[in-house]
Amino acid sequence: MFTGIFNRQNGRVRQLNILIAMDSLKGSLSSIEANRAIAEGFSAVSSDFNIQTVPVADGGEGTVEALVHATNGQFIEKVVTGPLGKPVNARFGILGDKTTAVIEIAEACGLPLLSVEERNPLFTTSFGVGELILDAVEQGCQEFIIGLGGGATNDTGVGMLQALGCQFFNQE
Repeated sequence: MFTGIFNRQNGRVRQLNILIAMDSLKGSLSSIEANRAIAEGFSAVSSDFNIQTVPVADGGEGTVEALVHATNGQFIEKVVTGPLGKPVNARFGILGDKTTAVIEIAEACGLPLLSVEERNPLFTTSFGVGELILDAVEQGCQEFIIGLGGGATNDTGVGMLQALGCQFFNQE
């Protein structure tokens, strides 16, 4: 999405204010990259544009990046348990308030971490999401925003809760 406002004086356009707020283009450009590409296109046409960009996301891919950049936060990288129990590199964000963590479950148990043949929710876990939460708590976070898009499991968060110390029992 982008909008423009023409400022007219004596019948001439003086400056066009442009706000660019693009979501990511799945698998090709992040929100920030898409915004930058559009801004570069406008800048190539004229230097009379006043361009501002705002990264956006819908709760899935790009949510951490958009919120970290919008709040001048920081990214944290950690090796966690992936959807099939093997270690994976994952990233979460700590927002500028230094007490709010933002986590995308896809980082720890997402579809992109699996081949098509491996995609079976009967064998996948959200355990790594719990490990990201624990790391954020250790870093002082008390509030959490968790984006649920792109997950490769439907364990209803049982794996995440196990990583946080919960135990689950069956009738036996």
